[in-house]
Amino acid sequence: MPPTNPVHRATGPLSAPSAWNVANALTVLRLVLVPLFVWLLLRDGGGGEENRLLATAAFVVAIVTDRFDGDIARRWNLVTNFGKIADPIADKALTGAAFIGLSILGELPWWVTVVVMVREWGVTALRFWVIRVGVMPASRGGKLKTVLQAIALGLYLLPWQSVAVLHWTAVVFMAAAVVVTIITGLDYVGRAVRLRAAAKRPLP
Repeated sequence: MPPTNPVHRATGPLSAPSAWNVANALTVLRLVLVPLFVWLLLRDGGGGEENRLLATAAFVVAIVTDRFDGDIARRWNLVTNFGKIADPIADKALTGAAFIGLSILGELPWWVTVVVMVREWGVTALRFWVIRVGVMPASRGGKLKTVLQAIALGLYLLPWQSVAVLHWTAVVFMAAAVVVTIITGLDYVGRAVRLRAAAKRPLP
């Protein structure tokens, strides 16, 4: 007679987590906030204190979701293929929209936006280039770059740029973000080249 105690019952392998989970919901929220953020930023030609404060609030909320969705997915075993694809897309869409929007308004030089966009999408392309031979995880420098960009963009989005202290604080953080963006981009290029070279090297 088979045992009736549930402790002794055989259990099958754990099923893959559903794409319908809290972590992915936060990622989708970040994607949804991007067009709202752009509309608030560019409305009335970028003028109006209320518009800028609302745009800043939308940006901050989206950045906060980026901080928590990955942690929740890893901690509660909610990592899904959808999340792996959608999360970096949402991140780049948000920061890219902020850089481009500020440049359209003439508040940030276009060369800064171009440098950042080339680096961000270039690193994404490099990851696909080496995906068959290895994975390039985010480095400490890459995480620092993300933090500096978020702070710099948040400061630039605030409406009180006529205040010298705020303006120059934003400029300093943006300069630091651009420097770290370039350095980490070059580091990723080196790592990608080394991964490809190691894959082609014959085994001893």
